Amino acid sequence: MIPLKIAIADDHKIFRKGLTGIINDIKEFDLVFETGNSFDMLNQLSSKKPDVIIIAIKLPGLDDLKMLNYIKSNFEGVRILMLSTIDEGPYIIKVMKAGANGYLSKDSEPEEIIMAIHEVYEKGFYFNKHLSITLIKELLVQPPATIGSKEAMLNDREIDVLKLICEESTNAEIANKLFLSVRTVEGYRTKLFEKIGSKKIAGLVIYAVKNGIIHV
Repeated sequence: MIPLKIAIADDHKIFRKGLTGIINDIKEFDLVFETGNSFDMLNQLSSKKPDVIIIAIKLPGLDDLKMLNYIKSNFEGVRILMLSTIDEGPYIIKVMKAGANGYLSKDSEPEEIIMAIHEVYEKGFYFNKHLSITLIKELLVQPPATIGSKEAMLNDREIDVLKLICEESTNAEIANKLFLSVRTVEGYRTKLFEKIGSKKIAGLVIYAVKNGIIHV
């Protein structure tokens, strides 16, 4: 298996070295470069051609949105995973619409960072677990990337449950609205994750939007 080529651009040296250590510990990753500013990053992109680049928000050099637009215009194949201590919905929307494929908080566990890298490369997107369904729907009005989903044949009841999940209803609320037990709803939720091929609510929402089950 050919390792994924990863690049890191973060101006905080201690954090960057820690992230470098995480990447170097994973056999299926190949760290092709690391840097602390956007100009050096852009210079190295042409020769190193990473599959995924992890970029700190507000990296010294170019404005984030200009930098993202430039990368997307000149390096179409690279996946961009933004990383920051900022956890503000409106700013996340801006960077995602500008071309980022995913967003992570800097307090993410190493396991989540590794998972996010795989997901942005394989699926073209990664949504942080703290990103609300409301923000996900807003992003899907203008998707940042082509989003693939597993083919799934859902029955009427599964579609009913999926619609309510996309409305951010709890299992208890869904059970009450559909006259089901909470345990039965939990079973439907598990089946939806299996059929759609997602481990997170974001995947269910994306599937529902793409297939016209809900509208944004």
